Amino acid sequence: MTVDRRRWIAGAGASILAPAMAEAAGGAPMYDYLFLDLEAPAGTPPAKAYADQVRARATGIAAAGGQVLGLFTPQLGWRSRQAALLVRWRPDAPGREAEMEALAKLDGVGKAERQRMAATARPAAGDAPKPGGIYVHRWFVIGAESLDEVVALSTEGWRDFEARFDTNIFGLFAAERSAADAAAGATRLLLITRYKDHGVWETSRDPSTAAMAAFMRRQKLTRDTWAASTLLTGI
Repeated sequence: MTVDRRRWIAGAGASILAPAMAEAAGGAPMYDYLFLDLEAPAGTPPAKAYADQVRARATGIAAAGGQVLGLFTPQLGWRSRQAALLVRWRPDAPGREAEMEALAKLDGVGKAERQRMAATARPAAGDAPKPGGIYVHRWFVIGAESLDEVVALSTEGWRDFEARFDTNIFGLFAAERSAADAAAGATRLLLITRYKDHGVWETSRDPSTAAMAAFMRRQKLTRDTWAASTLLTGI
């Protein structure tokens, strides 16, 4: 499955295990990222109706071993009726597949694209997105052999980045590799970063910082990248 412009489990040779294998090993929590095209009557905020339905399912999701971390709605880069739902699952979650299927078919969902993901250096198992600010979702396509180095460069840059700017790296996730990824020798990563506002986002691009020096080295290992800014809706 590819990502429309719409952890980290590193093994020998910088390989990444499929989430199913990680679960079987009794490892860390796993994640689902559900990218949505929503439908709603004219003049109705499409994400509100979807969020209300997810809230109504929260008890069942928890019983199935999951936790909804938030619904992200567009600021820049997504269409007005698009959104993304982020869900964390225990490695042994008994109802993950059934619940994700149901979340993809709630009323008002025109299309849903699911990415099974594993955390790399972040988030820790109990982390949750902080309210307020904006959340930038940035996808990276890298060579599979570069995974360890990209995560290390990211972690190096975050130390200066978070100390210097009003920002927080929530997570850097590795998506389950598709057949197309394998054929291309690629791995896809999703970086979710909270900024106080778009002004901080722009200011943080300063190339003179230690953070940007690390990120520029990371860029040399990146085949493709794209981003969107969003708002967090708590569930």
